[in-house]
Amino acid sequence: MSKHFTLAIKMVVVSVVFSAAFSACRKKDSTKVDNTTPTSSSVVSDEDSLKYLMYRIMQVTYVDGGRNKTTDLPTYFWYNQVPQLDPSSNTYVTADDLLSTMRTYSKNSAGTVLDRYSFLDRTGSLSSSLQNGLSETFNKVSATGNYGMEVSYASDGTKSYLYIVYADKNSPAGQKGLTRGDEIIAVNGDSNISYDGANGTNVSKVTNAIYYSSSVTLKVKKAITGAEVTYSLTSGSFTINPVLFDTVYTVNSQKVGYFVFYTFTNTYNTQGASTLTKSKLDGLFAKYKSAGITNLIVDLRYNQGGSVTTAEYLDSAIAPASAANKTMYYYQYNDKLTANLDGTGLDASVKFPNVTGGLNLNNVFFITGAHTASASELTLNNLKPYMSVKLVGDTTYGKPVGFITFNISKYDSTHTKQYLADLYAINFATENANHVGGYYTGIVPDQAANDYVNVPWGYRNDDENLDRIFNYITTGSFARTSANARVLTETTANQRAAIPSSIASPRFNGMVDYRIGKRIQ
Repeated sequence: MSKHFTLAIKMVVVSVVFSAAFSACRKKDSTKVDNTTPTSSSVVSDEDSLKYLMYRIMQVTYVDGGRNKTTDLPTYFWYNQVPQLDPSSNTYVTADDLLSTMRTYSKNSAGTVLDRYSFLDRTGSLSSSLQNGLSETFNKVSATGNYGMEVSYASDGTKSYLYIVYADKNSPAGQKGLTRGDEIIAVNGDSNISYDGANGTNVSKVTNAIYYSSSVTLKVKKAITGAEVTYSLTSGSFTINPVLFDTVYTVNSQKVGYFVFYTFTNTYNTQGASTLTKSKLDGLFAKYKSAGITNLIVDLRYNQGGSVTTAEYLDSAIAPASAANKTMYYYQYNDKLTANLDGTGLDASVKFPNVTGGLNLNNVFFITGAHTASASELTLNNLKPYMSVKLVGDTTYGKPVGFITFNISKYDSTHTKQYLADLYAINFATENANHVGGYYTGIVPDQAANDYVNVPWGYRNDDENLDRIFNYITTGSFARTSANARVLTETTANQRAAIPSSIASPRFNGMVDYRIGKRIQ
């Protein structure tokens, strides 16, 4: 199969290699394609090459043709709303500029731009992270990996505080013992870190230190003991453990499983071997099945998505036996891909397996928030046609669309391959078995609840989300009992709710289907 577009322009040869090439381009012969994309100048730089190839994949075709093969296969979900553009125009200094312009045309009937998501990954670290379960590198200058934690500002109504909202157990932060509810009181010896707005000097200082540095010193007040401890961290690579916390509660004589899941790393890596994600989930659901849980709580309040195959794993493990062999979700593509499903090898839908996980649940509760996105939303939406699904927390992010990645490389005049970027441009949308999707403004919870970030994982009396859920299991209503209301009222002064979007996380937000890449022969 030829995987390359070939352009002879000023002795520069550029090509594109797909990490997700479809079966339609499986052929032995190589056929050049007429360049139907408008060009106003010769492609002479890496950035020009990237602009041209990105535009062609999105708007013209992802294959280079061949005998009896269509070359009219644009991949962008909203390609037919984008006018003809000149990717080599000086109007677009970078490929990112061109992509930003293209995104602005993805409007619904009300004129709202829908594509908040498409982007270029120029390091390639995201693909490795999601597929192989390895940490991403946020600092593109010198750091390796990251600290493996997320932070947020919080408020008690009068004052702001900075908290660790979670830390991966395998990460540099987790290995040092940092965890949810630990208050950061100084960064690199500087205690002037109070919240001063999304674009404030303090927020920028904290953001750079936590996400874009190779080393940092944090003075922390521990969540449980109140002791002040100083930690010195060095960013590093680690194998992701997406399960931050898990336990089994007894509520009104019922066994209730609870776990916190922060990213959808693949269950199998690029070599086909099971990942730590799979082994952790296998063990978790085996424990819940053995315990005979009748209710399950899945905490996705900080889960921004990842691989759709992991969403399918969770849905299959949670769904009732009656869902077996039935539709889990439908794919939607642009009209040209849809008209060529057989030739492209794209799936129209995904079904539940022959046998589901074996749990017999009365309810599954999802704790959600503004960061709950894409694969997280897919997971809970897929289950709604088949069982009682309840959401508690805040409205989700709103991302019913996903990516199939394209790896773009350049071959120069010496035939040396040079990686340029991975393209993540929206290729598909999803709907559940009842054809419910399109939740671009997010999914509203059944019960609103505050996210008190100073409360450690699993503290059922202080976590409003858990309190509401336990009330529902006990009484059939999310309303607080008088006893629980009193407990929460007595501790209100110590409860500090997250300030939404107070710090911008560099973590990936989206869902990706990597399986198509594995179909390349």
